[in-house]
Amino acid sequence: AKMQKYLLYNTVEPEELPTLKELSTIEICKVWSGMSRHIYRQLLKKRAVDIGIGSFAVVPTQASVAEGKVLPVEKPMFILSKPLKMFYNLESDETKIPDETPVVQPDFKEIAANTHFRQEIVEQCVQETLLCFAGALRDNKEVEFSFR
Repeated sequence: AKMQKYLLYNTVEPEELPTLKELSTIEICKVWSGMSRHIYRQLLKKRAVDIGIGSFAVVPTQASVAEGKVLPVEKPMFILSKPLKMFYNLESDETKIPDETPVVQPDFKEIAANTHFRQEIVEQCVQETLLCFAGALRDNKEVEFSFR
């Protein structure tokens, strides 16, 4: 049910983003870089991380090396959740998380400990950023979300 809140019928209002208003851009980036490191560690442990609007996972794919030769490789990917894609009429390749991959939620307690922010600040910052992201999807805005 967590994903439901990102299916927006209306534009995101500033009141819905109280934490982002309080934090500086640098602080928001710090939270997300902590989030990013946490996700990276989970992917190394062969887990997928569901962040509400979709999941980060390592998926098997093929890389073409020499003429006609392909190599099986594993590639980290972000897979948007199906209901979200349908709701916002988005097109993307059908990528499935491998069945043997466990899907976990982000451990906000651990991320908070590593970033020296309170846990609720980390959770709210992440949720509000994703609300912004969903709002941009809803309003057909260009979004750039860079992740190391």
